[in-house]
Amino acid sequence: MENLGLLWDGLGAALTPMNLLYAAVGVLLGTFVGVLPGIGPAMAIALLLPVTFGLEPTQAFIMFAGLYYGGMYGGSTTSILLNTPGESASVMTALEGNRMARAGRGAQALATAAVGSFVAGTIGTLLVAMFAPALADVAVEIGAPSYFALMVLALVMTATVLGASPLRGLLSLFVGLTIGLVGLDLNTGQPRLTFGVTQLVDRLDIVVVAVGIFALGEALWVAAHLRRKPARVVPVGQPWLGREDLRRSWRPWLRGTAFGFPFGALPAGGAELPTFLSYVTERRLAKRSATKGRGTEDEDEFGRGAIEGVAGPEAANNASAAGMLVPMLALGLPVTATASVMLSALQGYGIQPGPQLMTEHADMVWTLLASLLVGNLLLLVLNLPLAPLWARLLRIPRPQLYAGILFFACLGAYATNLDPFDIALLLVFGLLGMAMRRFGLPVLPLILGVILGPLMETKLREALTISGGDPAILWSEPLAVAIYAVLLLVLVTRPLLSRWRSRTESRIVAEAETEAVTEGSAR
Repeated sequence: MENLGLLWDGLGAALTPMNLLYAAVGVLLGTFVGVLPGIGPAMAIALLLPVTFGLEPTQAFIMFAGLYYGGMYGGSTTSILLNTPGESASVMTALEGNRMARAGRGAQALATAAVGSFVAGTIGTLLVAMFAPALADVAVEIGAPSYFALMVLALVMTATVLGASPLRGLLSLFVGLTIGLVGLDLNTGQPRLTFGVTQLVDRLDIVVVAVGIFALGEALWVAAHLRRKPARVVPVGQPWLGREDLRRSWRPWLRGTAFGFPFGALPAGGAELPTFLSYVTERRLAKRSATKGRGTEDEDEFGRGAIEGVAGPEAANNASAAGMLVPMLALGLPVTATASVMLSALQGYGIQPGPQLMTEHADMVWTLLASLLVGNLLLLVLNLPLAPLWARLLRIPRPQLYAGILFFACLGAYATNLDPFDIALLLVFGLLGMAMRRFGLPVLPLILGVILGPLMETKLREALTISGGDPAILWSEPLAVAIYAVLLLVLVTRPLLSRWRSRTESRIVAEAETEAVTEGSAR
């Protein structure tokens, strides 16, 4: 009850007229950027980070909450209307959502995605308010060896579990950890990997790295592979849900939320697996209902545009996005690309997420959580009526679109320190991001390595200083031993999980293709 009271106080701060304006601007800007093809929430937030630089921390994070949910909503719009997921977590939404749009039900697909995002985001934010303070209280007692083990767990699982190739994930992580070493050694004061460049002495600005890897790298890669003509956009009317659509959607919204939040709160849990599990669950339930003769004819539409296939995965995606705030705020561990960018924003204001955050910056944290609720509601109120307008944005010709992205990325990098050297760094990281996409290297391990690398080094040195240099201290605490055991178990079972997921996905795609061919033959 105490947490709900603090959240209520945070709502009081977030609902002032000026803060509501910042939240509304954030929602609109986030949706504007997120709805463009090939741009996911992480890239949208990275691109818009410089917009918040001139604001006070509380106002900045209120706008940031709007950017966050706006970018999430924009990703679902491109998945449904263009069949172009902005990130891997939106693939399942695109699978049924685009078929709904091509069948003339794009408005219903957008509406169930928006309402499902609102339901899952609201429940997820309330759960964050309940669990993050309790986890922070426990985390205060965690010693340096256990904290180091937690970061090893997050980095290794992100590098080896989420990607298609563990070797590529570890290579990306190594590059990120190397980039994190650039600058002065905090203990000895010796420059590392600066190559005599004075601008590198103060360490690399994470905003420049994030914008370069996400925004510039993605823009260069997508622009190099798309044709000049505008994308073919499925026509869409005003989003709405009928009574039958609501009846079929509300249970998938709740089930998707139940799948998404726990996975989002786990290191390297991500949104890919819960969205996949949600889709598989809804598909099996629909088949079971049709087999038993209890469902209507429309309840087994999977492969032809089932609304349950949009409602469940989209709710799981947004609940997972809310869940990732638990380890980020309570432990200082970003577990997704979006969380990494949000962490860099906190660090830009001199705020380090972790066990002390809930006590040292309590007002800001509760205002941030409250602003997530406000931004979630504004997203629903503002963006449902504007859906046809967002659809028109998808008709922007590719040269103008990516020229604009490159311009704003360079402007954001320059605004960080007002130093032209940052633009050169941005170009280097943009080319690095493009090369990583060319060779199939995942981006998230690199970003996590840049952010967590210096903190890991600090905890490692702290532990070794306590033990007088004896490395045995790293597994001297029961929690550290348990974490390493979990990590070993996950690495051993990963091939089995990957094989099961690949077989299931192949079967789903094959069934969808068979149903599409059968439907075409019938016509």
